[in-house]
Amino acid sequence: MISEPQRLQYLEAMGLTGWAARYALPNARPTPACEWEVLAAPVAAPPGERLHALLDEAREQPAAPRSEAPAQERVARAPRPGKARAALLGETPRPEAPDNAAEEAAGPVARSAGEALRFAFQIACLEGRWLIVLTGEQAPGRPQLMLLANLLRAAGVESPLPVFQDFRWPLQEGLPVHEPLEEAREGLKAFIAGTRRRGWAPQRLLVFGQEDALGRVLSLADGHCPVLDLPAWQGPALAELAGSAEAKRAMLPQLLELGKAWRDAVAKAPDEC
Repeated sequence: MISEPQRLQYLEAMGLTGWAARYALPNARPTPACEWEVLAAPVAAPPGERLHALLDEAREQPAAPRSEAPAQERVARAPRPGKARAALLGETPRPEAPDNAAEEAAGPVARSAGEALRFAFQIACLEGRWLIVLTGEQAPGRPQLMLLANLLRAAGVESPLPVFQDFRWPLQEGLPVHEPLEEAREGLKAFIAGTRRRGWAPQRLLVFGQEDALGRVLSLADGHCPVLDLPAWQGPALAELAGSAEAKRAMLPQLLELGKAWRDAVAKAPDEC
């Protein structure tokens, strides 16, 4: 069994940082006090050279001659952490490809992180059935909420408006991004799946407004959202509807269709009302 100072030397020779607790945990047993011999590591020698010196010292016998590259070549490049086990066991590691070989084989997407898609919207679920999405970063004000309630009432939906919450993508800045579109879709699906714990059971998607990045993520086509696998409807933004009587009149037939779909959904699940 090796001593603690020697273990720390092994870790330092392999390029691993040793950590020690600065504070005692509550109700923890006191750490036995001891004096460690601090040995100054050679400054000029790379970690690989120090590791071989420690191994030779532990074996207490001369190392067998090996056919190696000149010392200048060994100093130019320190061994990788993956070679530590082979070095400790005295094995000869297999030759590895250059550092950039894996990146070249993986292609340009893996070599450099891309830029994440950026979008934001306000979302709510009407009686746990219909997802209502309002594009944009700003939360809906009182005039917009009143307009939305009147639109639903015109469609025959008398349910009170749910509370909207904000969703922004990306969720965290600075993370590497390799497939912006797919990662945004997976993030949205994970968010919707998490809302089921609050009683959401989405059956239809209503989107008010258009936004390029969000449109790419949802990919609405022919009244369907393939990402969420839901029937979908998309109309003008509430701000546009508020300032245009013509847009309201054009939307009336669609509201009648939505009202029929709502009544059909309620009739299929009377226990959820």
